[in-house]
Amino acid sequence: MTEASLEVSGLAFAYPDGHQALFGVDFRIERGERVALLGPNGAGKTTLVLHLNGILGGGTGSVRVAGLPVDRTHMAEIRRRVGIVFQDPDDQLFMPTVREDVAFGPAAAGLKGAELQARVERALERVGMAGFQDRPPHHLSFGQRRRVAVATVLAMEPEILVLDEPSSNLDPASRRELADILRSLDVTVLMVTHDLPYALELCPRSLILSEGVIAADGPTGELLGDGALMRAHRLELPLGFDPRSVTTGA
Repeated sequence: MTEASLEVSGLAFAYPDGHQALFGVDFRIERGERVALLGPNGAGKTTLVLHLNGILGGGTGSVRVAGLPVDRTHMAEIRRRVGIVFQDPDDQLFMPTVREDVAFGPAAAGLKGAELQARVERALERVGMAGFQDRPPHHLSFGQRRRVAVATVLAMEPEILVLDEPSSNLDPASRRELADILRSLDVTVLMVTHDLPYALELCPRSLILSEGVIAADGPTGELLGDGALMRAHRLELPLGFDPRSVTTGA
């Protein structure tokens, strides 16, 4: 059996103030899967995501990325392999030009010259922003900035792309464009979202995290179509939306 992109086993974590956020989380994501992480506010989603590249630690259980344990010994490699795209692209873009933002991570890892430029061009092409290298990020639309933020992570050639609320604040055209980009990528995707129709459109599989545990794991359409499950975990579809009307992951 090949190593999973991500394997979380018995992960439990409490903050210094005593608040227990995770109570023993277990799941496995295979290479190339697109999986949605769903759950109400306060379920522990952010805490879980911050364990995936070692921003948080000190709890019990284990996290492995492509077979490597997330620990101090492997931290540099883990942070290259797990790319997190934040909800607000302005938290991710801070350089004078798009080129410099996308080059920042690979340059810090030691790439330079033609190899670095090729990495930048390839990442921007993958998100449909190839002609924007010399533009200041703050001159771009919100949707364009989000795509550049994705490119900054893709430039590191990650194993896993973690997206925090990727569809938030996007107009319908930008939302569709981002969906097309995410479908085209050959990386494992973990998408944290409250946008249940977007999760259904993009992710064949979903995890429901509720009160610090995985409450359900299965095909997205089946989970969203289970009214009792949805009510139990404070998840609501838009009024009139029928999950059977969407072809998941197409």
